[in-house]
Amino acid sequence: MEPPSENRTGDPTENRSEIRDFLISRRAKLGPERVGLPTSRRRRVPGLRREEVAALAGVSTEWYTRLEKGHISGVSEDVLEAVAQALLLNEDERTYLLELARAARPTRRRSHRRKDVKIPSPVQWMVDSMTMAPAFVRDGRLDIVASNALCRTLYSPMFDSDTTGDRGCANFPRYFFLDPGSRDFFVDWEEGARATVAVLRAEAGREPHDRALRELVGELSTLSPDFRTMWASHDVRIRHEGIKRLNHPEVGRLEMTFRSLDLPLPQRAVHDLIIYTAEPGTPSEDRLKLLASWTASQTSATEPIRPSR
Repeated sequence: MEPPSENRTGDPTENRSEIRDFLISRRAKLGPERVGLPTSRRRRVPGLRREEVAALAGVSTEWYTRLEKGHISGVSEDVLEAVAQALLLNEDERTYLLELARAARPTRRRSHRRKDVKIPSPVQWMVDSMTMAPAFVRDGRLDIVASNALCRTLYSPMFDSDTTGDRGCANFPRYFFLDPGSRDFFVDWEEGARATVAVLRAEAGREPHDRALRELVGELSTLSPDFRTMWASHDVRIRHEGIKRLNHPEVGRLEMTFRSLDLPLPQRAVHDLIIYTAEPGTPSEDRLKLLASWTASQTSATEPIRPSR
């Protein structure tokens, strides 16, 4: 197979460094024993060599070397699938590689500032109706763009934080890395921080020309050494769900399960609906009910009195 050709109209991949660093980082993490190669030969660097990945993918070393340098525009999806298989990429990493390839196409090279998507009223009504489960809608930058009252009470430290930024939305990456209080609020801070960065990295692969997203990443990279380190690992996650443990200032320790549901909207922008629940019969359920009761009383106190009929 011939190496991928250069696009003579200019730099074919504004995201070339992302492609290069991602492939190198995945190759470095893959030991020869995992793919059935001999381990007796001395290796100067960890992971597989380029020629080994090329052989596993069924392409020439020259071809793979150019691909690893970011020359991905025009490469077929079948070839990328072969590279993903050779590197033992998981489903999220494979999707990320394909998104990087799509973003490298010349028709997508124009930088833009994505318009904020207005959440339809029925979606907000649905979220508000969940009085016993914290629920919110987040966008690709991990802004909370819609939420119910219980979510705002649960995440009151983040909603009250001065890290909301000029968009006025509570933002998970900014809270994690710019507010020291997040380390006390999130019991598993490092795990949550890494997952947050991985989700943000996946969005950057999907929308590399989103100016607001680039500005967010730039701000966090400048202000947070922890973010810089985690961002450089090139880990990716398409969705984040599982167990969340919080130290809430009002009710104490909470352990909850959360799920991420796709929320299709007319625009391309990615939005997820996140719902939290506590296991029935546990102290966390009792504390969540207490938080819900307190939220309901606060909401009732602020609602206007309607005249009786």
